[in-house]
Amino acid sequence: MPNLYFRKNDAKISMVILRDIFFLGLLGGVLGRTLYYIGLKDTSPSVATALSNLIPSMTFILAVLCRKEPLDISKLSAQAKVGGTVVALAGATIMTLYKGCVVISLNSAHHGTAASKLHLKKHWFKGSLMLLGSYLSLSAFYVLQTVTVKRYPAPITLTSLNCLSGTLLSAIMAAILDHKASSWTLSWDMSLVAVLYSGIVVFGLVFYLQAIVARTKGAVFITAFGPLGTVIATIMAVLLLGDVLFLGSVVGPVVIVVGLYITLWGKEMEKEKKLMEVATPSQCIEITSEKP
Repeated sequence: MPNLYFRKNDAKISMVILRDIFFLGLLGGVLGRTLYYIGLKDTSPSVATALSNLIPSMTFILAVLCRKEPLDISKLSAQAKVGGTVVALAGATIMTLYKGCVVISLNSAHHGTAASKLHLKKHWFKGSLMLLGSYLSLSAFYVLQTVTVKRYPAPITLTSLNCLSGTLLSAIMAAILDHKASSWTLSWDMSLVAVLYSGIVVFGLVFYLQAIVARTKGAVFITAFGPLGTVIATIMAVLLLGDVLFLGSVVGPVVIVVGLYITLWGKEMEKEKKLMEVATPSQCIEITSEKP
């Protein structure tokens, strides 16, 4: 299928491209997904979606460290991006280290002994760290993907190779860590529905719609709706799964969302300034050409 779209593509797959594809599969397909599922098991869907709003801030930090994005701290846009990143990381710290009292609970059986609460707190902390590691891997994936697509300008082919690399690496890791044949079988229950939903809706429909919106409205427009996913996931987790909503799970996401919008505001200011700098010389050329 990729060859049908890029028959005239002159880019060659070199050893550097193969190396990048390997690390893209490792970061996105193995580390990103595996750490996410481990963290989701030990926390809750609301925590997972709330911490996912850290991805723009983490990507910004990695891009600056890798010198892929300039940072002039004297500019207001750079100050907004740095400030928003710090605020978002503060919100993630609150969610990871502080649970607080119960805000909403539809299950009266959530109260337990001190030992069970301590055990739950340890799992909560571990799960939050796994989620942060997952989103850090995805942020590194986005930075490396930006570099790789410039070296090999065939997005569909590159996406197919990334999926193939992630699938092979995930299969190898699963075969090493889990030797039970029963773990590889799918029965006609919720596990099969989850796999089909993840493949068709998440990796198919959602990615397709995101590509369309990104082309027409831009990436910032998509990221701005990230907090809406947090709200929806929290409501569904409380109503359908009976999850307990703690004070830290309310305060932390609010702080993260504030930091996210500050970072997006800084990015939008930087984008508008670049557009003005590009438009100004062209306008000067038109005015000069009109003079006799």
